[in-house]
Amino acid sequence: MRRPVALRLNAALATLAVAAATGVVLSMPGAASAAVTGSATGYATQNGGTTGGAGGTTVRATTGTAIHTALCNRASSSTPITIEVEGTINHGNTAKVSGDSCNTAAGVIELKQISNVTIVGVGSGAVFDQLGIHIRQSSNIIIQNVTVKNVKKSGSPTSNGGDAIGMESDVRNVWVDHTTLEASGGESEGFDGLFDMKANTQYVTLSYSTLRNSGRGGLVGSSETELSNGYITYHHNLYENIDSRVPLLRGGIAHIYNNYYVKLNESGINSRAGARAKVDNNYFKDSKDVLGTFYTDAAGYWQVSGNTFDNVTWSAPGSENNPAGPDPKSNTTVSIPYAYSLDAASCVPGIVTATAGANKGLKVSDGNCSPQTPDPTTGPTDPTPDPTDPTPDPTQPSGTNLSLAAGADGSSKASGTSYGNVRDGDLSTYWSPAGATGSVSVKWGSATSVSRINIREASGSTGAIGSWRVLNGDTGAVLKSGSGAGVIAVPPTSLKKVTFEITGSTGTPKVAEFETYAG
Repeated sequence: MRRPVALRLNAALATLAVAAATGVVLSMPGAASAAVTGSATGYATQNGGTTGGAGGTTVRATTGTAIHTALCNRASSSTPITIEVEGTINHGNTAKVSGDSCNTAAGVIELKQISNVTIVGVGSGAVFDQLGIHIRQSSNIIIQNVTVKNVKKSGSPTSNGGDAIGMESDVRNVWVDHTTLEASGGESEGFDGLFDMKANTQYVTLSYSTLRNSGRGGLVGSSETELSNGYITYHHNLYENIDSRVPLLRGGIAHIYNNYYVKLNESGINSRAGARAKVDNNYFKDSKDVLGTFYTDAAGYWQVSGNTFDNVTWSAPGSENNPAGPDPKSNTTVSIPYAYSLDAASCVPGIVTATAGANKGLKVSDGNCSPQTPDPTTGPTDPTPDPTDPTPDPTQPSGTNLSLAAGADGSSKASGTSYGNVRDGDLSTYWSPAGATGSVSVKWGSATSVSRINIREASGSTGAIGSWRVLNGDTGAVLKSGSGAGVIAVPPTSLKKVTFEITGSTGTPKVAEFETYAG
């Protein structure tokens, strides 16, 4: 039975200004992102990047209804908008609003079937009290400088399934920054996760945020068979007095660096069901089983470097528990496609305490453990590369194109064009998936050694392919992941089938040739 979580609520929240029951929405001239500081980091920079409402109108809202009204008053569901929020948003002032550019619901801030939106706390602060933020079938969303507290899934009132911030159903490119997400107990007290992602949610970054006083920090994937989520970055966050799930990963890739974990009561980073986590320069203190695979026999994996374990205890391995400690070692490798700066683990408690959470002045680390306020148009880390630039060696491979003598097939997401078009040597023919994602394979009758792949896009669609994975079609193992078409070097592998899986794109991608080479 889960024990109650000790209450450590921030007394400062009680002093935040409470808005009037009716909201005021004011059109603000000038740049839409004037209140937003910095730029997206981590995986939110990939797949075309995350800019939220930049370039659109800025409005001010003091109630949940006013937030919904701002969304519904746009010209379309993708018209960029920045909503500056001040005051307390609660059930009493959050009603459903209807319109062609929105799909809202009462009792929850609903960002559903929309794109290009920023919600940022301003002035004396923005508090979402017992009311969660729900992102569904949406993309390019920024949430910054807000507090979300005491969201319940049982008892009264309930909101957003008990998640402070929850994402589900084909969500792409979300940056959540400088937020405070907190509960007042665990599942038995009516609370669920603070930061949950499921049902095909990808390219998300949680940065400089505080998560505390909850049974569950957050999950990626709702079950051991729901593995469509991934490419999540967690950096410079404070996790305090959490029982478990910081996060729980089911499949996918997560980059977890420079976080400060204090009092993880039962387990910490729980990598399961084939998930791979790169865990760098974090500081774990006064905690138990901070990394491993827990409560399942479906193994996950981790690459560890530079972490500090301060008064951390470890359980003995069992049939459904595989702690990484007491001397954590890497059991996988994870390639990160974006630039980032690592603070030394020794200074993580200080820099995270000074910067993480709402109403901290949006300060970030300068990469050398000192807080700074970034320029409004410059991110807190080194500039990230263009997310469509391929990371592999761009040199044209030499030798015989092995695909010409092979067969081809693909996923059920095919649009009906021939798979064979990708290995016919003709750049005027192509294959494309039914939508933005899908997979195509080259296969041989006997094992063939492959070490380089060249993905060539059809004329007029260059740059459409975003993120991808190369899979060993025999075993399902990921040989390489990255973004952008071009030459891909993979570990020399003997296989009968190699699969190119497109996990993100701009529009509908067109693969003219899927070339394979032995060297």
